[in-house]
Amino acid sequence: MTGLSCRDILGTESLTQEDIHLILDTAESFREVSTRPIKKVPTLRGRTVINLFFEPSTRTRTSFEIAGKRMSADVINISGSTSSTVKGESLLDTAYNLEAMSPDLLVVRHSESGVPHMIASHIKTPVINAGDGQHEHPSQALLDLLTIRQRVKKLDGLNVLIVGDIAHSRVARSNIHAMNKCGMNVTLVGPPTMMPVGIEKLGVRVSYNLADAVEDADVIMMLRIQMERQKQHLFSSIREYANLFCLTQDKLKKARKDVLIMHPGPVNRGVEIALDVLESRHSVVLHQVNNGVAVRMALMFLLMGGGDEAAH
Repeated sequence: MTGLSCRDILGTESLTQEDIHLILDTAESFREVSTRPIKKVPTLRGRTVINLFFEPSTRTRTSFEIAGKRMSADVINISGSTSSTVKGESLLDTAYNLEAMSPDLLVVRHSESGVPHMIASHIKTPVINAGDGQHEHPSQALLDLLTIRQRVKKLDGLNVLIVGDIAHSRVARSNIHAMNKCGMNVTLVGPPTMMPVGIEKLGVRVSYNLADAVEDADVIMMLRIQMERQKQHLFSSIREYANLFCLTQDKLKKARKDVLIMHPGPVNRGVEIALDVLESRHSVVLHQVNNGVAVRMALMFLLMGGGDEAAH
């Protein structure tokens, strides 16, 4: 197996097309492990993974923990509230001290953009970015691509809508970079106040009308409004936003009959997506969650050199 071109997974922007396909292919080989009566393989026995999460998380943190344990790695979880940073220790000193304990991998999530990159530039231990501010969330984009590839059997040439709070979404940025490299056509949809100026430079199209934009889409990815990252109100009311940008059955009338509907979570039902749409046959939201474990198993395996065979 040819390895990745990078030592760390800090963003999809730094991955090559070959890296992306290697990760997806490796993840496919690990999906079967989660269907076994005993969901564990000895692939990373004796290896240590530290999950360093300075920002709240349910799906991502749990997914990384399960991924490590299913490969028999020793997994240590540290949250911001229990780390020495609350005592005044700097992030770098925390990283240096953790590295002194000889872990094999550090998974970092932080509310400030660039923190995983800073840590990775100062330590030798491989780092996975589990989400940094408004910058990137690479493992989420990779699990999104895996889900799409499983359902549609290809990536190249697909038309994808990413809808919602684009300005504050690290998921959108990681997906844009990854999808462009895989030959997908990305259109961003949302209110002008949530659309970054000059975003077209990333090779995407922009639309402000969801009802019209769904017509040619193979995949529709809905994003939540990230109120916690907004320093000012970017629309007059939740009701106004939902009227224009909530994905409803009425707005889907122009969509293709086999369109896929995705959401990285957490979902605000009735705001960005209607309940009947979320629970419809088009929705692959829970498949995304399931694939998250396999993708994170693949990332750990590839970064820690688990051997020539993935799942044994």
